[in-house]
Amino acid sequence: MELKVTEGIAPQEEALILQKLRAFNIATFGESDRRELTIPLYDDEGTVSGGLVGYTGRGWLYISMLYIPENLRGQGLAGRMLAMAEDEARRRGCIGAYIDTMNPLALSLYQKLGYGEIGKLDALSGGHIVTWLAKRFED
Repeated sequence: MELKVTEGIAPQEEALILQKLRAFNIATFGESDRRELTIPLYDDEGTVSGGLVGYTGRGWLYISMLYIPENLRGQGLAGRMLAMAEDEARRRGCIGAYIDTMNPLALSLYQKLGYGEIGKLDALSGGHIVTWLAKRFED
């Protein structure tokens, strides 16, 4: 067995590791019912300029990316996208959603929208903090 530190591997090697991890997780925890969930934001030319990317699985919505272009911020788009994603997650049987951020403005917005802190790592270089948040859906 050989171990060495590298700065990356070929995409097919990464895919193989993911395939093995997924097989292990399914054998250990059962099927995850994972389904992708995206809400792209298109500009006037039809090009994606931002949006929400995530997935549902094991009864939860995970929002992995939420980006609003600077010129469109402050117009309620992030809140609308989150509401749309949460509504779809409820339709899929989810009981809640979770997200993480390093952006203090995003953190404030998520908290205003009902997300509560479930953890944080405050030792990042540059004095940055990553915060994990979750929100349980009302019945």
